Amino acid sequence: MAKPHPDINDPNRFVLYRYNPSLEAAIVFCVAFALTTLLHIFQIIKKRTWYFIPLAVGGAFEAVGYIGRIQGHYDQWALGPFIQQSLLLLVAPALFAASIYMTLGRIILMVDGERYSLIRQRWLTKIFVLGDVISFLVQGGGMKLGEKIIIVGLFLQLLFFGLFVAVASIFHRRLAASSKLSPLPLSSLPWKRHMYMLYATSGLILVRSAFRVVEYIMGNNGFLLRREVFLYVFDALLMFAVMALFNWIHPSEVVALYRRRLAGGSRDGPGRASADVQLVEGVGARGQEQRS
Repeated sequence: MAKPHPDINDPNRFVLYRYNPSLEAAIVFCVAFALTTLLHIFQIIKKRTWYFIPLAVGGAFEAVGYIGRIQGHYDQWALGPFIQQSLLLLVAPALFAASIYMTLGRIILMVDGERYSLIRQRWLTKIFVLGDVISFLVQGGGMKLGEKIIIVGLFLQLLFFGLFVAVASIFHRRLAASSKLSPLPLSSLPWKRHMYMLYATSGLILVRSAFRVVEYIMGNNGFLLRREVFLYVFDALLMFAVMALFNWIHPSEVVALYRRRLAGGSRDGPGRASADVQLVEGVGARGQEQRS
């Protein structure tokens, strides 16, 4: 005879779900993440923005995670699908963060603005990606070692993201203040648009991570884990917005402009002025095409 399942409202027992997972919501977000991920894969291959592969992998994690919630709807006591959705939805934003960190490094290269960065470009990406990897591993290990380890991983993610936003803001302010002294005509480069995109997506991930911290601190019988709607409002919807925003304003433009400048001459060689002129002419031509 099978052992009876505990009451999902019993505050003294750990249960996988305090509700029956919504089938409709899980299907909607599974399809949504699958579509935006496929578009990202297409953009990565077409534009050769290989550093955006972590974001696409994170999107795949999200889609497969919601497949786990679909399975959980039909059997909310099945441990495998529960671990699948819990782990993949938990760690996917860390992969988004890795691509965001690397995008700032490319913006710095595009505007030749390493002197305005608080951390040198080559170290900036390494430091924040390393912190992201540590956060990723700690959160993943927490699935076996307990919720307190997951909370530590989430706090690490919040810490590194907060530092990243601070570093990005200082770079932005310094570059804007020195724009007249820059050897590049910065007003013709789309660096501000991509910086604002980094702020927007970083803010979404920060809100989501803060939500997850509170969720795990409140525990298995907490207010947030007892109500599925919060997962979709403060996690699924925000993370889909991150991916959709990058579909819309894709950082491949940053890489393309940097490559064009390098192709016109070396950073310190006599061809640099010519390269900068070509860069601005290319940006202006593209702007005229879009307006027409």
